[in-house]
Amino acid sequence: MTGKSLKSIFTLFVCLVLSEGTVSQVIAGSPRGEAAGWEQVPKILSRIKTPTFTDRDFNITDYGAAGDGKTDCSEAFRQAISAANKAGGGRVVVPAGSFLTGAIHLKSNVNLYVPQGAVIKFSADPNSYLPAVYTRWEGVECINYSPFIYAYKQKNIAITGKGILDGQGENWWKWKRTYEDRQSLFKHGQDCTPVKKRQYGGKTLRPNMIEPYKCENILIEGVTIRNGPFWHIHPVLSQNITIKNVKVEGRGPNNDGCNPESCKDVLIEGCYFNTGDDCIAIKSGRNNDGRRVNKPSENIVIRDCLMKAGHGGVVIGSEMSGSIRNVFAENCIMDSPNLNQALRIKTNSHRGGFVENVYARNIAVGQVSEAVLKVNFHYEEGDTGKFTPKVRNINMENIICKKSKYALFLKGYERSPIADVRLKNCTFDNVESADIIDNVRNLVLENVKINGSVKK
Repeated sequence: MTGKSLKSIFTLFVCLVLSEGTVSQVIAGSPRGEAAGWEQVPKILSRIKTPTFTDRDFNITDYGAAGDGKTDCSEAFRQAISAANKAGGGRVVVPAGSFLTGAIHLKSNVNLYVPQGAVIKFSADPNSYLPAVYTRWEGVECINYSPFIYAYKQKNIAITGKGILDGQGENWWKWKRTYEDRQSLFKHGQDCTPVKKRQYGGKTLRPNMIEPYKCENILIEGVTIRNGPFWHIHPVLSQNITIKNVKVEGRGPNNDGCNPESCKDVLIEGCYFNTGDDCIAIKSGRNNDGRRVNKPSENIVIRDCLMKAGHGGVVIGSEMSGSIRNVFAENCIMDSPNLNQALRIKTNSHRGGFVENVYARNIAVGQVSEAVLKVNFHYEEGDTGKFTPKVRNINMENIICKKSKYALFLKGYERSPIADVRLKNCTFDNVESADIIDNVRNLVLENVKINGSVKK
């Protein structure tokens, strides 16, 4: 689905569900006087440049791959990627057919091209993702199964085309309830155990599906990503990232759509998310390990996306110990009884860190099951730690929602109130319950209607 078609859907959606007066309000965009934060966006986008590649093709069938869905093509992928890299770059082409493989490790200047009719089918055998690699799992660094498509300290890499990446996640989702390894890893992070001693290959921490780690100049465009074992797209400690016109379908446990973590200069555009967890979740490391790495996520632009099922549409946290700033979301549609929140920030006093400068505008929400905006300092462990989080400068303009339990659910700490929350030209209909506002400083509502009544 292209960004242009999503804009058309956005306009049609608004016209179908809103009155004429509110339509013009949403489509027109933000008044000039409220645009100071948005003026950063052109500068951010000017730094995000998609990588280019040498005009050479390396077809995986020339290296022994067979598209019968049964033959292990892992070695063919490895050889084709190595050849392209050594030649100075190019496209590694996956032709029509179904190609079974284990871990794929991208190298610099390589575009993995998966055209329509081509399927990369990832093995259900955990041994296909060994030896283990340096990765980050729920915000804690460790040595774990390789992500299905992985790159480490590479530049100019891409996954493009209109083909399918099939994670066969149903074979992995049964590991959701194996908490022992998860708690063991979190203890390693808390105790600052050297990362090389945090060995989890062969255990039960599900790998992420796509993970560029400490990479630069990344493009993921056009592909359909289906049923990952865990999080689908997870760039970590990387910068200059474009994720465009990607379709993510995965309703399994922890099946987040796209989770940039400790990343800088990211564009997520024209994408579709139908997920078992957050559609987009921006992160920066968990607790002591996040503070050790101490790298924020910043300058994230999200636009023209469609969010269906998921825990939240655009989410920040809960792994935010390295802090998050400058997040911009616009011209998106969110609509499903299985979507809990439109915009959510989740944290607690174990996470610490700060979130600042979050802007959302021109968002059409059909329905969410809980709140349109939720900021909660009492997530998971609650207020039982020593690292008080801070959240400030949250802005929402031209947001409409046709059905929700709450319009606003804001719960900070008395010692650290949620600061500077501004809503302008927003309409929330069929709201079931009164707002929850607890420890918030400087909440400003301008032309905000809830169930037809103007709120101040």
